[in-house]
Amino acid sequence: MLKPQVIFFDVNETLLDLKPVKESIGEALGGRPELVPLWFTTLLQYSLVTTVADHYRDFAEIAVACLQMTARNQGIELDEATAKKAVAPIRALPAHPDVVPALERLNAAGYRLFALTNSSRAAVADQLQNAGLSSLFEAALSVEEVGLYKPHTRVYHWATQQAGVAASDCLLVAAHGWDVAGASWAGMQSAFVARPGQQPFPLGPASDLEVTSLKELADLLA
Repeated sequence: MLKPQVIFFDVNETLLDLKPVKESIGEALGGRPELVPLWFTTLLQYSLVTTVADHYRDFAEIAVACLQMTARNQGIELDEATAKKAVAPIRALPAHPDVVPALERLNAAGYRLFALTNSSRAAVADQLQNAGLSSLFEAALSVEEVGLYKPHTRVYHWATQQAGVAASDCLLVAAHGWDVAGASWAGMQSAFVARPGQQPFPLGPASDLEVTSLKELADLLA
């Protein structure tokens, strides 16, 4: 593995703990937290539907629509206002405990750090500010700029262009198998963070690094 010049971090679940929004979604789904993974996978599915159909919509809009779909499939009536209220905590998620120390170490080691997220520009600005992470990144990049969702190859190529470096000199860090696979296919180096419940995609390229925490990542790189 070559030492990267730039490190891109996925935001939701990789940096931020989704527990608050999972709790609010579970409550909206009739107090059934076991339905939360179904909602989240439906959200990812329909973000890719809009990408394939070339009809971009805001990630939060898709999240609300998919929550209503999930509810209806379970016989739960959920109006749009209630669904929006349930999704709203996604803008104020706490960072995982390992995040700030690791980012500080990587900054001190001279790496350029960027956030790269499916969240909108406004949403990621709120997310990083509320989690106390804004000052640790050179920039926060949203797929809203290209109108396509990760893991579309064009998203990763666009991100590397924003940083002004070749894809091979960039490392994408994420807790989602589909994200690290997409980055690898786009020519970037990749690091999979094994957050609870997450697995690498067996049909994707092997990630360059596989770690259990961002502390471990910082230990390896810094």
